[in-house]
Amino acid sequence: MPETSRRGLLFGTAAISAGALLTACTSNEKDEPAANNEPAADDKPGKPVTIGFAGPQADHGWLNAINENARNQAKKYSDVTLDITEGSNDTAAQIGQIDALINKKVDVLVILPADGKALTQAGLKAMRAGIPVINLDRIFADPQAFRCYVGGDNYGMGVNAGNYIGEKLKDKANATVIELSGPDSLELTKQRTQGFDDALKNYPNIKKVARQAADFTVESGQAKMAQLLQAQSKFDALWNHDDDQGVGALRAIDQAGRDGFLMVGGAGAKSAMDAIKADNSVLKATVLYPPIMASSAIDLARALGQGKGITGMAGLEIPAQVTLFSAVVDKTNIDEYLPQGFS
Repeated sequence: MPETSRRGLLFGTAAISAGALLTACTSNEKDEPAANNEPAADDKPGKPVTIGFAGPQADHGWLNAINENARNQAKKYSDVTLDITEGSNDTAAQIGQIDALINKKVDVLVILPADGKALTQAGLKAMRAGIPVINLDRIFADPQAFRCYVGGDNYGMGVNAGNYIGEKLKDKANATVIELSGPDSLELTKQRTQGFDDALKNYPNIKKVARQAADFTVESGQAKMAQLLQAQSKFDALWNHDDDQGVGALRAIDQAGRDGFLMVGGAGAKSAMDAIKADNSVLKATVLYPPIMASSAIDLARALGQGKGITGMAGLEIPAQVTLFSAVVDKTNIDEYLPQGFS
């Protein structure tokens, strides 16, 4: 996510849900027109909108939750038809799927690219064909390739993980932490690491002593965590970027018989939340990267297709950017967030 995203609008799903009419601001002057005479999108049926949805293969719990959130949100609206592709991690295949949606002349396209840079031309092609694009999560390299960006705050995710760990260890002299990141080929991984490193600068007593990059899979999490454990005989905290690979990391930790440190996960999988609630492992918190962003993308695509704004904001148009907040979930608030956990 670019620097501008971190300074962007922070919305939860409720904030951008098309659930209520935006009441136009009026003046005490009888003949003065309303500031916004175009109502926001609401739950009442309006102009029919066909939304094309193209994403990567749902081979990961978070990506599967993205698809499910998109489908479920679209079902709430009788005026929305969702045309969702099978999904592929192959760049050429995903471009072909997007081309097919363009040829169908869908009203709006929601695209979660397997690789934002590689799929930029597909976004540009849609925009030039007059089909507005909602770019979801992995951002295109050219801002002209999308009308609106919707995503999580990768840098903020790292910051919040670092500050949480920092507060837990602030009174411990010479504290050490390690990091199990996602793939370094992804820009989001670099942003999460940068945020984490920047947050740790607030705690001069804490030093990051090791980092390994995994691949967002259980198997890679287990293998890379085993390497970290072998190299580091003692440390005080671990930040793991992804709860799916965290399943493997916890296996490696159990197999090595290690404890005496706290672990913070990432994304908000149900397995992680269950472990946090049970409070019987080193996993004490997870930093959310909410897949409900897909629901928000559908709401925004519907409003865009109907030529309307969104509730809670003045203006005739949807915003150019929506960034969801990465909340930290631990035993103090687990019951509130547990229903959002994804499998």
